[in-house]
Amino acid sequence: MPRHWLMKSEPEVYSIDDLGRDGATSWEGVRNYKARNLMREMEVGDLVLFYHSNASPPGVAGIARVTREAYPDHFAWDPDHRYYDPKSTPEKPRWFMVDVEFSEKFPALVPLAVLRDAPGLEEMMVTKPTRFSVQPVGEEEFRIVTRLGRSGG
Repeated sequence: MPRHWLMKSEPEVYSIDDLGRDGATSWEGVRNYKARNLMREMEVGDLVLFYHSNASPPGVAGIARVTREAYPDHFAWDPDHRYYDPKSTPEKPRWFMVDVEFSEKFPALVPLAVLRDAPGLEEMMVTKPTRFSVQPVGEEEFRIVTRLGRSGG
């Protein structure tokens, strides 16, 4: 049984439309230990709510699927890359990434305000003040958000 997650991306950096165009991508650049640890729990087939953060309004734009479990984020080893971390090495990687593929774009964004007001989502992590770019999502929460997304937000 696949588990469910929410992953945040700023739409001007990488949006659901970018994922739809590309088909798949590596989810690199996570530089928060809790988010990194959650990514290391992901398994192939897990479903991901693709969340547009730092947007007006922020919200869930669609669904992706994990296609490769966590592996070292090699961008951390490149001194010319924006995600470089001199403390991470191939021998002792500090950061990890997963690969995801496009699954579905919702007809309309499900705004954060709707998520906060929807019955059954009161405890959903994204509705609380948090900055984690990767979050676990309960099965029922995933169903509610998916239903909202498919009905146009």
